[in-house]
Amino acid sequence: MARFALAACAAAAVVATGSATVFFEETFGADWADRWTPSTWKQDDGTAGEFTRVAGKWHGEDEEAAYGIQTGPDARFFASSAEMKDTVDTTGKTLVLQFSVKWEQKIDCGGAYIKLLPSTSSMKDFSGDTPYSIMFGPDVCGYSTKRVHAIFEYKGKQLLTKKTIATPTDQLTHVFTLIVKPDSTYQILIDYEEKAAGNMEDDWDFLESKTIKDPEASKPEDWDEREFIPDEEDVKPEGYDDIPEEISDPEASKPEDWDDEDDGEWEPPMISNPEFKGEWTQKSKNNPDYKGIWEAPDIPNPDYKTDESLYAFTDLKYVGFELWQVKAGSIFDNILVTDDEAYAKEFAEKTWGAAKEAESAAFDAAEAAKADEEKAERERLEAEAASAEDEEADEEDEEDDDYVADEEEKSHDEL
Repeated sequence: MARFALAACAAAAVVATGSATVFFEETFGADWADRWTPSTWKQDDGTAGEFTRVAGKWHGEDEEAAYGIQTGPDARFFASSAEMKDTVDTTGKTLVLQFSVKWEQKIDCGGAYIKLLPSTSSMKDFSGDTPYSIMFGPDVCGYSTKRVHAIFEYKGKQLLTKKTIATPTDQLTHVFTLIVKPDSTYQILIDYEEKAAGNMEDDWDFLESKTIKDPEASKPEDWDEREFIPDEEDVKPEGYDDIPEEISDPEASKPEDWDDEDDGEWEPPMISNPEFKGEWTQKSKNNPDYKGIWEAPDIPNPDYKTDESLYAFTDLKYVGFELWQVKAGSIFDNILVTDDEAYAKEFAEKTWGAAKEAESAAFDAAEAAKADEEKAERERLEAEAASAEDEEADEEDEEDDDYVADEEEKSHDEL
C-alpha cells in the first residue's frame, strides 16, 4: 500500500484537495522530526520521555506505511507538537480531528489523546498546563478508567463530555475520529463505528440550563408527601404489654444438693418467653392523599443565552501530544485535521483500513510464536528438572551400592 497522497508537505501547510481542505496531515515519514518539536517540559528532572519512529512489532504488508511515533521509556511524560502553517478558523466549517493509536505495550495506565492548541500557547515548554482548544482520544488506567475523552475549551473552561465513551484496549491499531459540525452537532467514531453523537449543548456544560426551579414557588399547605400512613383499624391486642420478655424455665428443677440454708431460696433460671413479640408497632397502609415529593416547577432560566457558535474555534495553530504513561509503547500515526468528512473517511480507509487485516494476522502469528516459545521453554525447564532428578537418583543408587560393598568387606574382614 502506497502512503496516502498527501504526506510530508500536507503536514506543514493547508492543502486543498477537491472540495476538502486539509489543515494538517501527518503520516510520519522519515523526515517527521523536521516538523515536530519536543517540549523542554520535564527535561531537567529526567522524567521526560521521547517519541521514536517505528513500524512496530506487527503491522500490515507495507512496513513503511506502518511507521508512526512510539513513546518510551516507561513511567515518563511525553510532550511534542507540530505547527499548522496557517491558523485555522472553523467558523462556518466542519472540523474533523482524526488519528490512530496502537497500544503495542498492552496498555495498563496511560493517556493516548491528542490536542489542538491556539497560537497564543507557548509550545517550547508545552505541558499539561498549556492552554488548549480541543483534547480528544483514549485514556486508560486500571479497571476504572477506560474511556475516550472529548474536551472543548469554552470561555476559559475545559469542558469534558457528559457521556462515557468506552475505548478498546487491545494491542491492535484503532482510529479515533471527532467530527464537529457548523450546526453544533458532533460525532465520535472508533474504527468508523459511531460511539457517540448528538448536540454539543446537550452533552457538554457550555451554557446555563434552559430552565430552573422557580425560586418563588412554595409547597401548598395541603400537599401530602406521606406515601404511607398508620392503619387506624390496626389496634394493639388487649394484654399485649403484659407479656413478659422472659419467664422462669418450667422444665428446671432444684438440684438435689441444693441447700436453702446455705445456698438461699432456689429460683428456676429465666428463659426467653416464646409468647413475647417485642414492642407493638401499628401497621401502615397506602395514603390515599399521597401526592409524591413536592418539587418547585420549572421556569425559563433568565440567565440562559443561546450560543450558535459553540462549534467554532477561531484560532487553532498547533497539534500536539502531551501524555503520561506508566508502561510506554503506544504508537501514534495518521493524524488528520480537515473540514471534510468524506476525505477523512477515505484517508482512514487507505491507511488504517488497508492494513488492519494484515496487522491482525501478524499479531496472531506473533502471539502464536510467543506461545510456542513459552511452551518450548517450559518443556526445556521440565526436561532439565527431570534430568537433574535422574542424576540425583543415580548418585543415590551409587552411594547405596558403595555402602553395601563396604559392609560386605567389613564382614569378610571380621571373619
